[in-house]
Amino acid sequence: MIAFIIIATEIAFWVVLLSGLTARYVLRRPRLGALLLVATPLVDLVLLGFTVLDLSNGATASVAHALAAIYIGVSLAFGHSLVQWADARFAHRFAGGPAPQRAPRSDRAHAAHARRGWRRHLLAWAIGVSLLLGAVAVVADAGRTEALLQTAGTWTLILVIDFLISFSYTLFPRPEDGEPGSQAEGAAPSGSATALRRSAGAARGSGSTRRRALPVAPARSESGA
Repeated sequence: MIAFIIIATEIAFWVVLLSGLTARYVLRRPRLGALLLVATPLVDLVLLGFTVLDLSNGATASVAHALAAIYIGVSLAFGHSLVQWADARFAHRFAGGPAPQRAPRSDRAHAAHARRGWRRHLLAWAIGVSLLLGAVAVVADAGRTEALLQTAGTWTLILVIDFLISFSYTLFPRPEDGEPGSQAEGAAPSGSATALRRSAGAARGSGSTRRRALPVAPARSESGA
C-alpha cells in the first residue's frame, strides 16, 4: 500500500508543480501560481501521515516505508532547486525569460556545483535518517523495524561515497571546456599537474601566434642585374 502511495505522491507533486507554473506563465495568474507552488510540500505531509498511520496500526516496516522517508528527505532538500529549475524553463518558454544556464562542467565552477549538490544530499540524509530513527523509536520493536535500520546504514554509506566523489573535483578539477586535450563530459577528472602543463602549453601556443615573421627582402632577378 505504501508503495502505491509513494507513486501517487510523486505524481501529485508534479501535477501541483506544473499546475502552478501553468497558472503563473500561461494563464497569467501569478497569485494562483504562487499558491500552488507553495502547496507542493503538503504532498510530503500526506505521505508522512499515511506512513505513520500504517506503522501505528501494527504493520511491519518494509523497504516501502524506508523509501517513504527517503522520498520525503530528498523532496524537502532538493524540492526548492527543482522548482527553480522548472520555473526558469517555463519563464523562458512562455514569458520570454532568459535561456536557462547549463550546469558548469569544468574547473572550479564545477567543483563548487558538486559541493553544493553534496550539501543538499547531506540535508536530505539528515531529514530522511531522522524520520527512519524516529519511526524505530515510535514502533519500539526491533523485529518490525529492521528494514529501517538497514536503509539508514546503506544511505550513510552512499553519502560517504558521494562525499568522496563530489569533493574529489576540488582537489582534481576538470579541465576547462575548449582546452586542448580536454576530457569528454563524464570522464575521470585529470590531476592538477596535468592541468598546469596544459595551461602552460596553451600560453606558449598563444605567445607564438603573436610573433610576427621578419620581412623577407624580394630576390633580384638576373635580368635586372
